[in-house]
Amino acid sequence: MTGTAGAALAAWAGRTDATGCRRRALALVVLCLVLFLPGLFRLPPFDRDEARFAQASRQMVESGDLVDIRFQEEPRHKKPAGIYWLQAAAASLVGPADHSAIWPYRLPSLIGAVAAVLLTAWAGEALFGASVGLLGALMLAGCLVLGVEARMAKTDACLLASVLLAQGVLARVWLGRLGSDRPGWGLTCLFWAALGIGILIKGPIGPMVTVATAAALCLAERRAGWLKRLRPVSGLVSVLAIAAPWLVAIGLQTKGAFFAEAIGHDLLAKVASGQESKGLPPGFYLATFWITFWPFAFPALLAVPWVWRRRADPAVAFCLAWLLPTWLVFELVPTKLLHYTLPMFPAIALLTAAAAFDQFDRSLERPRRRLFVVGAWMAVLVSMTLAGGLVALPWLVDQRDDRLAVLVAPAILVLAGYAVVALWKRQGRAALALAVLGAGVVYGFGFGVVLPRLDGIWLSRTAARVVAAHRPCPTSVVAAAGYGEPSLVFLLGTATRMGTGEAAAEHLLADPSCALALVEARQDEAFHRALGATGVLPLADFSGFNYSNGKGMTLVLYRLAPLAPPAGGATGG
Repeated sequence: MTGTAGAALAAWAGRTDATGCRRRALALVVLCLVLFLPGLFRLPPFDRDEARFAQASRQMVESGDLVDIRFQEEPRHKKPAGIYWLQAAAASLVGPADHSAIWPYRLPSLIGAVAAVLLTAWAGEALFGASVGLLGALMLAGCLVLGVEARMAKTDACLLASVLLAQGVLARVWLGRLGSDRPGWGLTCLFWAALGIGILIKGPIGPMVTVATAAALCLAERRAGWLKRLRPVSGLVSVLAIAAPWLVAIGLQTKGAFFAEAIGHDLLAKVASGQESKGLPPGFYLATFWITFWPFAFPALLAVPWVWRRRADPAVAFCLAWLLPTWLVFELVPTKLLHYTLPMFPAIALLTAAAAFDQFDRSLERPRRRLFVVGAWMAVLVSMTLAGGLVALPWLVDQRDDRLAVLVAPAILVLAGYAVVALWKRQGRAALALAVLGAGVVYGFGFGVVLPRLDGIWLSRTAARVVAAHRPCPTSVVAAAGYGEPSLVFLLGTATRMGTGEAAAEHLLADPSCALALVEARQDEAFHRALGATGVLPLADFSGFNYSNGKGMTLVLYRLAPLAPPAGGATGG
């Protein structure tokens, strides 16, 4: 995208009239759907947390209890109810009657991701102009971590949308702090509503980003009077009105257990030590940025000198205040997951887009050359890894060749190579457009074709198919031994039991006609020992890998063997 075409696109992107805004919004929505829809309907639950969220939302629909959150009988007191309400509403409105399909529970994340992209353009328009806002939104839409979160029934895409709504208002207040006009009530209401919604979705994490941004700006300028324009007194009342009713209700219903678990165990445990064996040193997010912000990490690296030289510019200062304090907090907290830094990615995207429109200063001095070489190697390496993964996964998991993957992988590398060349020629916008195209190829083929067709890593999906084929009664309940993935509960139903081989045997003996047992090989001996002389009938067996820990597993589905009729019994007549 150079020359006349690039100029035409820049002119179209820069239109500030209502028609131009609507066209940009429509273009972004279409792009988001192209990037996010592949795999949304076909992929089974592919993360433990996703299955837990979806199952808890399903039980909310089944029970009608919109206050208490449970996974089977276990209280799920880690996150507020906001995301469960959204998922339960989606499942009730568009899902099947038994609420067993995963895709309706993903719709809030899809909508949240699309809203986040649109709000990035809105915030970028205030900070740098419509053209930069559009390009930054394109980059956010194409980055890998949002591509994953948009397809998962979790909190993070919706949280990102609430953060961006608050940040977009805060940016406008910051830029207008020296003027005499106060923001209208509409803007300030949006700001406080975004904070309240963020609390209902993921507790203090969303407001933390906004508070850290405002605090950093106040410290840098050594004055905080401009924050009065947000009408904080009435605003805090609004936040309480949004968040307090459910917080009070859950506190009363659980006698304070929710807060003890959510704050004392979940939040503080992550801050004090690495929770769930995820304790990692500072620098983890910087090192993995090449993956999470792929394919735009390389342009972001090249934008660093441009950002540093313009750090005093109000728009750049705002993005740095948005990015640096919260990023530092996440680097210092021992518990680290790849998606935690997602709320800072819009700031990086906007800074990179602003640098791209300035063509990265059209200079390649010696430090920039070294930066370019390092970044180019990293960008190509990550692209090669993703392309190679699309080819290798079918063979590693299912021992089969995927010829289409062999054809698509070179296209990914060619697009990555052309993007690197465009950056070398200081054609920033062209490079970013090629990167978006490359992301579309990876997401469309990877999420839409390769991953759904794998069988070896979707043990719960295979188990659900096997149970459906061999279920002796419509109400048959499965007891699983040695395989306790939350996705199995979601796909087989809330009544599914998890436990040991002995527990699975007791389940069969308690319901000889209808009960089923799904037994992993390592629990098989205990299962048969507990049955004693009682015979069982193996209905099916299958093998694969547990995607959560990479361990190989063999599972066998059993039911009690039907009793043989007595020898020589009367036949009647």
